[in-house]
Amino acid sequence: MAWALWGCSPWLVLLCACAWGHPKPLDQREDVRNCSISPPYLPVTAVNTTAQLTALRQQMHTQNLSAYIIPDTDAHMSEYISKYDQRRAWMTGFTGSAGIAVVTMGKAVLWTDSRYWTQAERQMDCNWELHKEVGTTPIVTWLLAEIPVGGHVGFDPFLFSIDSWESYDAALRESDRELVSITINLVDLVWGSERPAVPSEPIYALQEAFTGSTWQEKVSDIRSQMQKRHEAPTAVLLSALDETAWLFNLRGSDIPYNPFFYSYTLLTDSSIRLFANKSRFNSEALQYLNSGCTGSMCVQLEDYSQVRDSVQAYTSGDVRIWIGTSYTSYGLYEVIPEEKLVADAYSPVMITKAVKNSKEQTLLRASHVRDAVAVIRYLVWLEKNVPKGTVDEFSGAEQLEKFRGEEEFFSGSSFETISASGLNAALAHYSPTKELHRKLSSDEMYLLDSGGQYWDGTTDITRTVHWGTPSAFQKEVYTRVLIGNIDLSRLVFPAATSGRMVEAFARRALWDVGLNYGHGTGHGIGNFLCVHEWPVGFQSNNIAMAKGMFTSIEPGYYQDGEFGIRIEDVVLVVEAQTKYPGTYLTFEVVSLVPYDRNLIDVSLLSPEQLQYLNRYYQTIREKVGPELQRRQLSEELSWLQRHTEPLSARAAPAASWAPLMTVSTLAILGWSV
Repeated sequence: MAWALWGCSPWLVLLCACAWGHPKPLDQREDVRNCSISPPYLPVTAVNTTAQLTALRQQMHTQNLSAYIIPDTDAHMSEYISKYDQRRAWMTGFTGSAGIAVVTMGKAVLWTDSRYWTQAERQMDCNWELHKEVGTTPIVTWLLAEIPVGGHVGFDPFLFSIDSWESYDAALRESDRELVSITINLVDLVWGSERPAVPSEPIYALQEAFTGSTWQEKVSDIRSQMQKRHEAPTAVLLSALDETAWLFNLRGSDIPYNPFFYSYTLLTDSSIRLFANKSRFNSEALQYLNSGCTGSMCVQLEDYSQVRDSVQAYTSGDVRIWIGTSYTSYGLYEVIPEEKLVADAYSPVMITKAVKNSKEQTLLRASHVRDAVAVIRYLVWLEKNVPKGTVDEFSGAEQLEKFRGEEEFFSGSSFETISASGLNAALAHYSPTKELHRKLSSDEMYLLDSGGQYWDGTTDITRTVHWGTPSAFQKEVYTRVLIGNIDLSRLVFPAATSGRMVEAFARRALWDVGLNYGHGTGHGIGNFLCVHEWPVGFQSNNIAMAKGMFTSIEPGYYQDGEFGIRIEDVVLVVEAQTKYPGTYLTFEVVSLVPYDRNLIDVSLLSPEQLQYLNRYYQTIREKVGPELQRRQLSEELSWLQRHTEPLSARAAPAASWAPLMTVSTLAILGWSV
């Protein structure tokens, strides 16, 4: 799944998909609402928000606030959020995954990016203004123009990251306005009984067969890291939901596409405190956590809502709390005295979790074999049914989930499937709905980006196919995207190299002809955890690559209004075998689905790239073929054998750029490790 472009916008797609050719830039289109007439014209999809705005302003008046900020996250800075936490959506009517709302006594404004402009216009009523900008700066600029000197801007500290708080606070203080932390969320007060219930499904322990280490071993390891740290922290505070889930080998179902549960952990040198809803643990889970005792290896369950008070009480002693600032909310940060804080971008749990041990690697590899079976079954099914004209983007996505659901240990999708045909695929994160979708056709490209959650691993794979006759340009671009995938996957690089230093290898073949893509090149992936697992990947704020990490590699290309291409594989960082001694790394691909032969222009491939591709196809045969045989999926096995036949060079490239790749790319990057 392409990193850093989350979410989807069916409303945007509806507008684009109805226009054959290049759509007019969104920022040049008029608002579909007409709020200047009486009564105003609104789409039928617009939500009346007058009642909630009136009630919120009453709460703001009680708190002496000039403005109130409503972010789009939860108290754990989660990528996906539960309906229970979708405050901004309830206040505005806008359901897109990215956007920040601000309400004053006279105005209500939403800021969001271009993926969601049309959707916001169709869902918001005339109470709301849409500002087509993102980031803290435009919001602060607007606030300074709207609220008087001395005015108070309220916010829920649990919904602000530390960085967000610092950005708003500094800018407002400089202009004599005050950012006011209010721990009781005002939207929650207004939402009242209409608010969805807090998730209450059972929290359960993973079977030992699906864990890399026991929770006791993990706790001991983190405590050992605490002892080695020169600041001598006495506790680690875990805020991200996947941190607690990983530490205790526990899972839940509170968050869409993620097997997590609302929780915090305060792990000290002598105690373990897990903040969650105790009623969700059955007797077996309580026994598993040793919750009936009080020793250093006994997990004390405390109420989720008490975490702030408990952390504050803990800081009264001679203690130092180690946090990861990327996922700790300001609501917890503000109660820890600065002199008692040990802060890193990521907690020791986040860093440790990023490197999989040998058992975790084996588990993840196994999940990708079964996932490949499901995807191959789907591709075979498409080849038979698309020519009949009976498949659309939405029904196709449903069929794929059906195939995945028949795989052992399946526990749901790892994100909303991106099933995009033709021009819809030019929108990097389009997803169809039952109401808004496009027929699949043999005459156009189809992009499928999807993944599964299995008890032994999380998967994410993208394949782009064409069942008819692609244009010469489509074949060239597809092949250049494939070359980028191959060149980064086969790269040998020094240990501890940052992903951002090698990311350009995935773009080089596109850059050579003046093309590029606008999303990240890859992200970490977990063992039945996050499909986007930080802090691994190829962005500037990711940590250095290390043996045992898993990441995706997913270059692409998007021709606006026509088609989109993305090829994504999950890879494992492994030790490279080099001619001379040294500590070097490379990648091992664990995704096991062939690329579309119909779209590969073999003449563009160097001999080394072609050799690599044929070795990969042989690996697919060796690992997936036996599983298809075991399952007696003879049609799929025959398809696999055809699609993994060795490719032969038809013609040498007119000018081979491959030998120059390392020198020129490193020169572009100004190589440093």
